[in-house]
Amino acid sequence: MVSGAFVFSTLPTTCVSGNSTPLSAKTIPAADRPPLKDTAPEASDPSHFKLILRLLALTWRYRWGCLQTLASQLLLLALGMVGIALAGLGIDTLRHSVDPQARPPQWPSFLRPPDHWPPLSIISAVAAAILLIALLRLGLGYLNGVWFGNLLQGRLVVDLRAQCYDKLQRLSFGFFNSNNSSSLINRIGGDIQWTRLFVDGVLFQIILLLVSVTASLGYMLSIHVKLTIACLATTPLVWIASAVFSKTVKPAYKESSDLNDKLVHRLTETIRGMRVIKAFSREIAELARFEKANDSLRIQQRWIFKRVSIFVPCILFLSQANILVLLAYGGLLAVRGEIGIGTGLVAFAAILQQFSGQVAGIGNIANTAQQCLRAAARVFEVLDAPVTIASPSAPIPLPSIKGALRFENVSFDYGKDPILKDLSFDVLPGQCVAIVGPVGSGKSTLLSLIPRFYDPATGSITLDGVSLRELDLATLRRSVGIVFQDSFLFSTTIAANIAFGNPEATPEQIEKAARIAAAHDFIAALPDGYQTILGEAGVGLSGGQKQRIAIARAILLEPALLLLDDPTAAVDPETEHEISEAMEAAMQGRTTFLVAHRPSMLRRASLILVLNHGRIIQSGTHEFLMQQPGYYQDAVRMQIGEAADPAPNPSAA
Repeated sequence: MVSGAFVFSTLPTTCVSGNSTPLSAKTIPAADRPPLKDTAPEASDPSHFKLILRLLALTWRYRWGCLQTLASQLLLLALGMVGIALAGLGIDTLRHSVDPQARPPQWPSFLRPPDHWPPLSIISAVAAAILLIALLRLGLGYLNGVWFGNLLQGRLVVDLRAQCYDKLQRLSFGFFNSNNSSSLINRIGGDIQWTRLFVDGVLFQIILLLVSVTASLGYMLSIHVKLTIACLATTPLVWIASAVFSKTVKPAYKESSDLNDKLVHRLTETIRGMRVIKAFSREIAELARFEKANDSLRIQQRWIFKRVSIFVPCILFLSQANILVLLAYGGLLAVRGEIGIGTGLVAFAAILQQFSGQVAGIGNIANTAQQCLRAAARVFEVLDAPVTIASPSAPIPLPSIKGALRFENVSFDYGKDPILKDLSFDVLPGQCVAIVGPVGSGKSTLLSLIPRFYDPATGSITLDGVSLRELDLATLRRSVGIVFQDSFLFSTTIAANIAFGNPEATPEQIEKAARIAAAHDFIAALPDGYQTILGEAGVGLSGGQKQRIAIARAILLEPALLLLDDPTAAVDPETEHEISEAMEAAMQGRTTFLVAHRPSMLRRASLILVLNHGRIIQSGTHEFLMQQPGYYQDAVRMQIGEAADPAPNPSAA
């Protein structure tokens, strides 16, 4: 294919809900619903000019592959035009041999056959040349497809996905708090594919369009100037219509991307929450919610498709209307003998058809460009996101971490109200610090500051006298063993999950960590033991079993600091006793932060911090705090059944 070889479908594939009635279409007809307008552009939404410059810079990185494939496409275009010219010469030769009074073929000087050749020999030579050109185009078309596939899918897409994934690994938790997983999945999946289309669906098509139009225009002008001007009279209308179309659909594509994110979010959330949905018999209600999101996207894309369905045929009509002019005016010129039948009318018609096809492709290019630019903006948002938590350029080395921590006037917020306010306390090496407080008091947030998942808004945190901001980030985090409140396990073997922080760990080290975490017995009882492959997110294990594997994963690192976010919350009393004894051994010689609410765990702490509304309202040992009226005393008594009040009073201090 010479023209339009790489113009792809202009609408993204989406999930539509079959014959179900669109819930959101009950009040407004689907076909008449306009896209949501952009009342004000987002501050982070780059202009088309800047995006195009970024995309051109991206293309430049693969310039040699692009030049190779572009050259092959241009050669295909040239061979096609040569084939058309030869076909015209063959027709004129045949006509002149039948009617010697007809206009003789106008051979170029470098292609003129010998005068002694009979017409049959000339026509045979022309046919052989056309066949040879067709074979060349066949082979070159195959190579072009291979080169294009290797360039785009084998390099550009792979590299871009790897860059986005690498960037996601380095972004702080704050980025993931403000971007849901469905949006990020869409960006690394579909949006990168649309970004890739800028190369083959927009940039290459524009270059081929310009070259083809220029070559076709030159060829047609060489045949007859006035005929060329008459046939191309509608071309300016095509350019005007394309500009208006692009401006009209731009906000619609943005809204379509947002609705697609919402649909994927609804789907992933439903799959992850299927147990809850079935437990409360909410299948029908959740289906209705999914259909509503699905129909919203379908309605939005139908609006776009309706405009595209009008725009593209109109462009095609304007370009094909030129054929009517050619048949009328060109036919008259051929009858008068001003142009030949083959090299004139037939060749002009073939070139004009190719020219019209290229011009008609402007509609596809404009539509594809809108989607490419929107997708590229979303991909570049990930690549441009600032890495707020990073290692300093010249980190201070700590040969051996002892585990002395100091919080000095530390405050933190997630961009709104403060979560932690003016926290100041010291922790000696090897101490166990328990953190207690009502829900939302900032306990887990405090733990997140130690491995620098977040940095304080004000104040400082030091480890062995060195600010955390001045330490190498990877070294700091390898020195901290963490058990989160919601233990996440990967879909791999139990051994690999335990050794996740240290993949080079020996089976003996893995088993030792599992024994300390009271996980060895139930692991050994499994059919494949430590080589048992877990399902998604550890499905098939109880909450207590997953928690103990997570504890073993933290212990295996032999860290200087342990952060335990309520490690016994999901276990029964017997297992709690086993874990408590194991943790007591694991905490020996390590600075430990423990979020807990059970007295059996709190008694092991050398320092207890009671948080409320982000402030430390009480501190001391278990015995000391039990003598002080306030939240801690009330909470512990409620746990052991000694308090008459069913709920502790957080405001008591």
